[in-house]
Amino acid sequence: MSGALTGLKVLDLSRALSGPFCAMLLADQGAEVTKIEAVGTGDMTRYMVPFPPEFEGKEPYGGYFQSINRNKKSIAIDLKTPEGKEIVRTLVKDADVLIENFRTGVMDKLGLSYESLAEINPKLVYAAIRGFGDPRTGESPYTNWPAFDVTAQAMGGLMSITGPTDGEPTKVGPGIGDLIPANLAAFGIMAAIYDVNKTGKGQFLDVAMYDSILAFCERIVPQYAYTGQIPGLEGNAHPTLCPFGVFPAKDGFVSIACPGNHHWANLCVEMGRPELAEDERFLTNPDRVASMDQTLSIVREWTATQTKKQMTEKLGGKLPYGPVQNAKDLFEDPHVAARNMLTKVDHPGTNGNAYYVTDTPIKMTKTPGGVETRAPLLGEHTDAILAQYGFDENQIKKLKEKNVIQ
Repeated sequence: MSGALTGLKVLDLSRALSGPFCAMLLADQGAEVTKIEAVGTGDMTRYMVPFPPEFEGKEPYGGYFQSINRNKKSIAIDLKTPEGKEIVRTLVKDADVLIENFRTGVMDKLGLSYESLAEINPKLVYAAIRGFGDPRTGESPYTNWPAFDVTAQAMGGLMSITGPTDGEPTKVGPGIGDLIPANLAAFGIMAAIYDVNKTGKGQFLDVAMYDSILAFCERIVPQYAYTGQIPGLEGNAHPTLCPFGVFPAKDGFVSIACPGNHHWANLCVEMGRPELAEDERFLTNPDRVASMDQTLSIVREWTATQTKKQMTEKLGGKLPYGPVQNAKDLFEDPHVAARNMLTKVDHPGTNGNAYYVTDTPIKMTKTPGGVETRAPLLGEHTDAILAQYGFDENQIKKLKEKNVIQ
């Protein structure tokens, strides 16, 4: 690996999306991530669509698992057995970071609480991602509630401003209720590691999905705090910037953002209406916000007569503009190729075929990082990892016979 985190040892006990994505971010930058999975089943996302067309079943994993578990090693352990717990404690002795996203109290009941592991390794940074946080940093009345992405989007305020103005609250397509806390946890881990390097002591790190969405809702808190007004569904417009949003084209949709007067003037010229830039109703952004319905109607009427290609030729580079692109468009966009944002990885069980996954958007000149290896098979590295920690072949064989490991 060529990433800046080469040498950082991470134990990933998480499953689904938030924890695995957090660990993936570290792995993409060179961290040695060991994914600890349940014997027999492993991470639930192994069996999620899509699957390669060559597959007849769901083994060993689908494209979703591949995309967020690349660059990792897998060891399968039954954490409910005394021997399994002891293996984790052994791995913790040499770990820098542990990540888990179980419900509150699960690791404590297993005898693998932060406090017990910190006694083994005082430098350990223990990161927990939960729906409503951990009682160690503030006990929520929802502490024991289960949560998924849509739960966080709904309760954290995001859905209250997302959706058609005359419609119903709408969730954002990607699972940002998981992805945002994953990114914040990765940042928190790096901050904690920096502190470890100064003080020699680790700490417990807690990121709640609810809190993360609330923090990323950006403007609804000051809007309500300063005005007493409850922000509502915004549709494809913006409450304080105009024009700013999505507009229809002959063959799809485009985004246009012209809160700046010079950009608005450029748009007026391209629309064939240069006089609008001097019209007092549309002179400044506050004027255009006050006349929002009329402003958006003018822009919409023009964009509806143009194709996306025509508008790209007219507006591209002159103002904040971009066509709304689907997956096929992304694969064909020269920007994506120039930025190395798609990388092929081998997929087991496909006779050597490879499939694309999204590569890292974090570009570094000295330590580039990125996708290096495919996602692991369940327990693919169990033997090798245990051997590194002094387990001999006979011990490993006996643990397998007892189904402690796989």
